[in-house]
Amino acid sequence: MPVPPQPTRAELAILRVLWQLGPSTVRQVHESLRDTQDTGYTTVLKLLQNMTEKGLVQRDETERTHVYQASLSQQRTQRDLLRDLMDRAFGGSAMSVVAQALSMKKASAEELAEIRKLLDAQERRGK
Repeated sequence: MPVPPQPTRAELAILRVLWQLGPSTVRQVHESLRDTQDTGYTTVLKLLQNMTEKGLVQRDETERTHVYQASLSQQRTQRDLLRDLMDRAFGGSAMSVVAQALSMKKASAEELAEIRKLLDAQERRGK
């Protein structure tokens, strides 16, 4: 299966809902988005139809009410988006991405501990 194109900002908001809720109807996605965005039902429907055509979501048409689910996992989508951003904006440098991310917002002690664990694991794999 070919890799779907990168989602737009609006499509990514819908994907976040689908990752959180799992397979959902248009109404469920719309209601979840309504709390944070002023997006109409028909707009959500059209976005999901477009996302189906692009391969970002899959539509189950076995019931009267169609159910949508993300084609790729959240982790895979985030990795693909970050890889593209890292290549385009940071010349492929992981160090530049991490340095910029850490300079934007103060990391909590818990986040820093997790980052250290990730770095240690990466270092062990490199040996």
